[in-house]
Amino acid sequence: MIPNVLSIAGSDPSGGAGIQADLKTFSALGCYGMAALTALTAQNTKGVAAVHAVPPEFLYSQLQEIFVDINVGGRENRYGGHG
Repeated sequence: MIPNVLSIAGSDPSGGAGIQADLKTFSALGCYGMAALTALTAQNTKGVAAVHAVPPEFLYSQLQEIFVDINVGGRENRYGGHG
């Protein structure tokens, strides 16, 4: 059985960090990767220009929907985006 792993993190559109990097890592390790977004960023490999935090209620909704349907065997927590 393939392990289900959830990343709770921000998004990095350049792909070098955040959920994008987590999902790549999960796949390389043979895991089924899922993600709940905590923040959207405008960034590149040189730095972060802006951050838009996901409202806590929406983050909760993402997590609730995942956990009522899928058995999550592991998680990776990153930037919360809520101070």
